[in-house]
Amino acid sequence: MRKFLTQGRLATLIVIAVLVIDQIIKIAVKTNMYLYEDIHIADWFQIKFVENSGMAFGLEVISKLFLTLFRIVAVIAITWYLHKIIKIHRYVKTGFIVCLSLILAGALGNIIDCVFYGEIFSASTPSEIATWVPLGEGYADWLHGKVVDMFYFPIIDTFWPDWMPLVGGDRFIFFSPIFNFADAAISCGMIAMLIFYSNYLSKGINANEDKENE
Repeated sequence: MRKFLTQGRLATLIVIAVLVIDQIIKIAVKTNMYLYEDIHIADWFQIKFVENSGMAFGLEVISKLFLTLFRIVAVIAITWYLHKIIKIHRYVKTGFIVCLSLILAGALGNIIDCVFYGEIFSASTPSEIATWVPLGEGYADWLHGKVVDMFYFPIIDTFWPDWMPLVGGDRFIFFSPIFNFADAAISCGMIAMLIFYSNYLSKGINANEDKENE
């Protein structure tokens, strides 16, 4: 079993699993919910359908085309790096491979939305649910599709005390961003990498390989 589930195969399985789950959720939401419709699961958890043209968690700071191209370049770079360390560095810890695979899969998941969704879906609106359409008859051109987000965790939903300067009486929500499964994969991969494998990032893989050989 250990020989069969090599690091390369594990990375491939993680990427495929995340992509399949991510796309199933997104397509189900897009083809069954109105834009901005929400489903109340609990006070701290809702399914809320939104679309964004920007970065993870709905941020929009750069142009859509540039962001999509940047994502594609980043995915190519991560794929090359992942392949290199699996093939060349035999002592890279499996957990580090898992983290990179999660980041790669999440980035690929959002790229699929950006590249294809505008061409194969009609527009989602508050009064109309999106449907599949013939290729080229969708709501946007290639590389200009919108990313589907749906997970909303308003863990704390309250108001600032009136006595507080500037924000007194204003609504305060934690956690307010709406995100998708791909965003979650990226975040989990990055957080775990920073917590458990920061030495790989600061000292480099070669240094860690030398240490393992000692």
